[in-house]
Amino acid sequence: MITTFCHHFGYHLRPPAPATPPILRLRTPTVVADTHTLFSSMKSSGDNTMSPTDIDDDEPKVKESVIRLMTRLAMQYNAVNLSQGFPNEPPPRKVKLALAQAVLSGKDEGLLQNNHCDITEQELTDSLINLLTKESSEDDTVTDELNQYSPPMGRADARKAVSEYYSRLYNYNVSEDHITLTLGATEAVATALRTVGRPGDKVVIFEPFHELYSSQCEIFYLNPVYVTLKPNKEKNEWDYDTDELKDAIKGAKAIILNTPHNPTGKVFDQNELKQVVDLCLEQEDCYIITDEIYEHMTYSDDNGNQRKHLLIPEVFPDAAHRTLVCNSLGKSASATGWRLGWCLHPPALSSLYRGVHDQLVAMAPHPMQYASLAYLNLPTEYFRETLSSRYINRIRKLADALKSIGFGVILPEGSYYLFVDFESVKELKGLSPTDAAMYLLQEVGVASVPGDNFYGKSEEGKKYLRFAACRSDTDIDNAIVRLKEKLHPVMM
Repeated sequence: MITTFCHHFGYHLRPPAPATPPILRLRTPTVVADTHTLFSSMKSSGDNTMSPTDIDDDEPKVKESVIRLMTRLAMQYNAVNLSQGFPNEPPPRKVKLALAQAVLSGKDEGLLQNNHCDITEQELTDSLINLLTKESSEDDTVTDELNQYSPPMGRADARKAVSEYYSRLYNYNVSEDHITLTLGATEAVATALRTVGRPGDKVVIFEPFHELYSSQCEIFYLNPVYVTLKPNKEKNEWDYDTDELKDAIKGAKAIILNTPHNPTGKVFDQNELKQVVDLCLEQEDCYIITDEIYEHMTYSDDNGNQRKHLLIPEVFPDAAHRTLVCNSLGKSASATGWRLGWCLHPPALSSLYRGVHDQLVAMAPHPMQYASLAYLNLPTEYFRETLSSRYINRIRKLADALKSIGFGVILPEGSYYLFVDFESVKELKGLSPTDAAMYLLQEVGVASVPGDNFYGKSEEGKKYLRFAACRSDTDIDNAIVRLKEKLHPVMM
């Protein structure tokens, strides 16, 4: 229970403005008392906090998401939610109409098949009105295909649409036979890890990192090894030590590469990608697993130079046989709840990848697969311009506000997060990341994520918080007002 674990660590939360919601009954994962003790101590009602000595060494050390916990706390205490990275905007109308068409019709009527989905929104709307007003018939009960199982690897037309998407945007040709539709990028990465890794294998992860990478390694008994990204304030970017990467990748089975990066916003450039590729290919059997869900969110610096997202198998074709590309429509389509992703996998791994996927989740949601036809065929301008322009102003506005009250900010090159140093904020100085996040939640009314949640070994995370700038302008403005009212820079 949220209240129980907060009180256990001394957080006597005042009652939230809205009525207290029903007590959450949470499943009981195996947890470990690490730097995230406040959050990882969540257990079902009546259980005592688990200590490291209670855990069998053979059990995976996993916990529920701290990021999603902060969203629950934000809702409970009426805070502006800048913690979890999901947008306020709805998906493009045409994509929503396509989903409604799939659910209501239950059958493929060819509306999204012809002329690369050139059907208009009005035509889709008219079709939906017809579906809603027509009388039911016997035919409706025997042709409800789109609400039932699809083939495990995904609809052929949707996989073909993914293939055409990469051809159009990256000039990269990949057969739909080597594309699998997944339950979001989360499952795409998990299936990739299980496909290439065996218990005890080493997996290299750049830290800070999204919490799912290390947790998935634990679930599959893989051994995560970390390479630390560190802030270069002179260059206004995040760098890594080449020697540290070389040492880490020796004997590794995989390296996870998230670019554009969550939480720092780093976009790996061609030289950095080449180094990763070369080091990987030097190993006997090492794979690159990319997480590219922020691919269309890249930004220009103050000099007008824009980092470009690069697709490894296109830029480095010699590495295609060692690269698994994981992606989804969740972030780019503002449809994070749809859980529709995909993986491009090397031909030699296709059969095994699909087998693991089939036995883990069976398939991706069928109606969302159909709706992806509309998403994947949105105009090129949507991917190349609309998404970047949507978020850059919010990022800069929030960054300027955070700087003015003492936060150390490196502007992101991509994604939509700000990973900021809070050591020079008067009210937060000397606090742990968890204490700082709880102070913002309770006293300021803004939800963030503790920075050490994104680290596996480094002490660097003890001075950071993550803010998500993907929320609406209204939310960003409200958060800025609250932050400026309650926080002040340390006077030098």
